[in-house]
Amino acid sequence: MSTALRVATYTYEHTEALLDGRVPIDKADATFETASLVSDIFQRTVERRYDVSEYGLTYFLRTFDLDDSPFLALPVFPNRNFRHSSVFVNTGAGIEDPRDLAGKTIGEFALFGHDPGVWMKGIFSDEYGLTPDQSRWVIGGTDHPIPAFDWVPQPVPAGVDVRHAAEAETLGTMLEAGEIDALISVDVPQALLDGSTKIARLFPDYEAVERDYYRRTGIFPAMHIVAVPRGLAADSELMTSVYRAFCEAKEIAQNTYRRGALKQHMSVVTPWFSRHFEENRALLGQDWWPYGLDANRKMLDTFLRYHHEQGLSKRLLTSEDIIVPALLDT
Repeated sequence: MSTALRVATYTYEHTEALLDGRVPIDKADATFETASLVSDIFQRTVERRYDVSEYGLTYFLRTFDLDDSPFLALPVFPNRNFRHSSVFVNTGAGIEDPRDLAGKTIGEFALFGHDPGVWMKGIFSDEYGLTPDQSRWVIGGTDHPIPAFDWVPQPVPAGVDVRHAAEAETLGTMLEAGEIDALISVDVPQALLDGSTKIARLFPDYEAVERDYYRRTGIFPAMHIVAVPRGLAADSELMTSVYRAFCEAKEIAQNTYRRGALKQHMSVVTPWFSRHFEENRALLGQDWWPYGLDANRKMLDTFLRYHHEQGLSKRLLTSEDIIVPALLDT
């Protein structure tokens, strides 16, 4: 008998084969849903509209401090990105090095400790000795005002100055005007894309910096996981089927690029894409977007440490605390 499942994920090339039905979930009668904003999926996950859903790592981890923590995770990471490129500065603020952020006012997208923010604060602490309490923080939307997300716990550690932007304020406008000195954001400020000389990236050659970070650490930062209710997580056979389906959909996407290399990716509109693809495979390997715990343990445990150090988790969690038991050996 098939189990009815409501599954939600954002539309990525590595989830399309799930959303369009090419990859079924064995022993499940699954219906799939997506959204124009991935944060809408997160909010609906909190509202328990889904059985399997993509979920921001920090949103997921904050639930572990609730009296009745509702979720565990599959070792599936549908959204990941190197995040040195997500730090922007006002060009008149005198910030040339992360250590120059001490004493400055920094904007952060959506909440104190959104996933790129957790990564970069942790990297700043590990590599530059800069901790969040050394700066002031303003939370808001980058180019569009957003209210405080009242559907997710928002702990703020003692000694850290955090406020939310005013109702009509946007962090991109504030950065360009010099009202904040820097910004950590999943979104690139529109003013920078439009050619403003008042905003720049903290790391202008961010690709080189991020490639060096990977060479040194072996970490390809993940932003999101796939969450399941704890009751459902006890069904080992079903969890294995769901995990395999996500893996198969990802493999379809990766194989498209592997096969495309034979024809120098003539279906891709980006010039010199094949050269870029070769460089990535040389650095990241044949499976450059890995699922499973073994390939992601260092990355995941690093994020868990950062989350605890930044006052967003009351206790230091381990991979074994958060991953579905049946998938710990993946």
